Parts: sequence; structure tokens; C-alpha cells
Amino acid sequence: MLKKDDRQKGRERRHLRVRKKITGTAERPRLSVYRSEKHIYAQIIDDVSQKTLVAASTLDKDLEISLGSNKEAAQKVGEIIAKKALDKGIKQVVFDRGGYIYHGRIEELAKAAREAGLEF
Repeated sequence: MLKKDDRQKGRERRHLRVRKKITGTAERPRLSVYRSEKHIYAQIIDDVSQKTLVAASTLDKDLEISLGSNKEAAQKVGEIIAKKALDKGIKQVVFDRGGYIYHGRIEELAKAAREAGLEF
């Protein structure tokens, strides 16, 4: 069985490999996802100007309760990030799963963002 450090290094390696190919522009920014054991975070980033355009996480005051990092919390964060993005006029994004497997919390966040109106 892999140790936690080995899994983390593998994720970081996958993330860097994907980031060579995926970049966010002003027309189509990058939706980046990070998850920890306790929380889940999402940012919409313009890599050309190196600015975070929109951010949401389970630490936001927008969430009714402190949900932590489960599928329900990921859905809420996906809805919030999509709503904030649409308010700023961002409709299309490139999805950056951060080296994580597209399953569980990452999948729920992406589905919720798509259902709320983001295209990727």
C-alpha cells in the first residue's frame, strides 16, 4: 500500500503533467479544484494575466452550514462557483481536476457547476 506522501507526490506529478497542456485565458479561464481532508476549494483563473477571477470553497460564508468535504459540500461549492462565474460573465471554462481522479467529490463539483450553467 502506498504511503500518504507517495500518493501526494503522484498527484502532484499528474497535476504538473496536465498543467503543461491546460491553460486558462481571458476568453476561457481555468476552473481549478483542490481538495483537502476537511475542505474543497475551486478557483477560476486567468493564467495569462495570472489572476484569480472567482473563488469558492467550503470555508465561504455563502454556505448555510459548515459541510466539510463531502459530496454534498462539493455540490454546493460547484453551484456557488458557477453562480459567481456567470455573474462575472464567464460561461466557458477549462476544467483542471488538479491531478485527482474524476470521481466522488471532484465529479460532484463538476456536475453541479455544469448544471448551474458553466460549460466545459
